[in-house]
Amino acid sequence: MPDLITSPQNPRIKNLLKLQQKSSERRAQGLTIIEGLRELTIAHGAGVVVPALFVCAELAGAERQQQLRDLFGRGTTEWFEVSKAVFEKVAYREGSDGVLALAQPPKRTLDALPLPAAPLLLVLEAVEKPGNLGAILRTADAAQATAVIVCDPRTDLFNPNAIRSSIGCSFTVPTIATTRDELLAWCRHHGIRTYAAALTEHAVPYTTCDFRGPTALVMGTEADGLTPALLQACDQTIIIPMRGAIDSLNVSTATAILTFEAVRQREA
Repeated sequence: MPDLITSPQNPRIKNLLKLQQKSSERRAQGLTIIEGLRELTIAHGAGVVVPALFVCAELAGAERQQQLRDLFGRGTTEWFEVSKAVFEKVAYREGSDGVLALAQPPKRTLDALPLPAAPLLLVLEAVEKPGNLGAILRTADAAQATAVIVCDPRTDLFNPNAIRSSIGCSFTVPTIATTRDELLAWCRHHGIRTYAAALTEHAVPYTTCDFRGPTALVMGTEADGLTPALLQACDQTIIIPMRGAIDSLNVSTATAILTFEAVRQREA
């Protein structure tokens, strides 16, 4: 074990804080941060490269440290021991388990995405809340969706908070950033039918749609919904009928409902 890092002024600790706080730093360095053994284990299983581990022995305990050694002990991952006071400076969640890692997020493009005969795609326009993105990635993983595609994102797809909210599913689900026009052209080229979730005059209940073919479920932001250009370009507008006083659901909840209806149809 290397010497204990006890100062928040240590260059490695200062760099962790930069990576945590600034998407520009994450892009420039090609790195992000994963906190938590569960998330790290899922990322490792997905083949993510982990250059460095920062471990607080007091918080992690002997069992977690042994699990880390089992995962990374024979690789090239550097291991740094950090004092509790310093670890709490860089941890971004309460009740942390004392495990934090630098990771290289995968770089994916639409053109390189392998497509099955009937892909099921979750499309998010201008997503800005890492928590919503993470929750949708969990849904995509659970449903074994083909990919999550984000048009014109307002948050880093591998924001540490998105990774936390996804419990590591940021790495198990192909997640791609693109533009609206690129997405639409790509969907047309591959014969993928686009369903926009929006309350419009011509919207139909989602249960009346056939999601068994190549399908993209297109979701907007909670504040603004879909932009008019993307809404008008989609093949069909769909709604989840509301029976109470409210007229909409949280975007991650709505996405889960639509996604598992597609799964139900495909397994029927």
